[in-house]
Amino acid sequence: MHANLQPAFDSRTFQADCANCFGLCCVALAFTVSADFPVDKERGIACKNLQDDFRCAIHRNLKLSGYSGCTTFDCLGAGQKVSQQTFGGISWKDDPKSASQMFQVLPIMQQLQEMLLYLTEGIERCTDKQLQETLQISRREIDKLTQASAEQLLAENLPKMRRSINELLVQVSEQVRLESGRLGKKKTEEKRPGLPGSKLDGGET
Repeated sequence: MHANLQPAFDSRTFQADCANCFGLCCVALAFTVSADFPVDKERGIACKNLQDDFRCAIHRNLKLSGYSGCTTFDCLGAGQKVSQQTFGGISWKDDPKSASQMFQVLPIMQQLQEMLLYLTEGIERCTDKQLQETLQISRREIDKLTQASAEQLLAENLPKMRRSINELLVQVSEQVRLESGRLGKKKTEEKRPGLPGSKLDGGET
C-alpha cells in the first residue's frame, strides 16, 4: 500500500456485504431471459427468489438454477452503503415510500464505488507526486459524495464526473507505460554487450 493511501481505502471498502444490504441488487436491477437468467425481471420488482430476510433462497445453486448472472455481478460495496448509510438502515419494506428512490440510488452509488476503486488503484501505481495529489483530491471528493443524501446523489452529473476521472486515469496509464518502457529499455541495455570502440557515455575512445 502506498504511503499516502488513506487506511480507510482497503480491499474491504469495495467488498459487497450482503448481510448489511436490503437485497437491493435483487430488486433495483432488471434482467432479461438469456444464458445468465432464466426469466425476465423489471427494475423495482423483487426477484422471486428474494426472501423476507433479504437473502437469496437459491444462493448455493444460482448457476444450476440458471442465475449465473448473479454470481458475476459486483456492487463493489454500494449495496450496504445505500442501505445503511444513505437510508440509515431503514429498508424499503419498512418504508415503502423510499423504495423507488433507494432503487435509483443503487446504480449511482455503484458507479461512485467503481470510480473510488480506480482512483485508489491509480494512486497506488502513480509515481508523479503532482498527479498523485490530484488523484487523492478527486478520491476525497467522490468519497464525500458517497456520504451525501439520496437527493444529492440523484442530482449529480455522473457522465461528466466519469469523463473527468477517466482523464486522470489515462494520465496514470500513460505514465505507467512510460516508466515500464524505460525500465525495459534499461534492462535490455544492461544485458547488451558493449560495442567495440565505444564508451557508456557515448563518447569516442
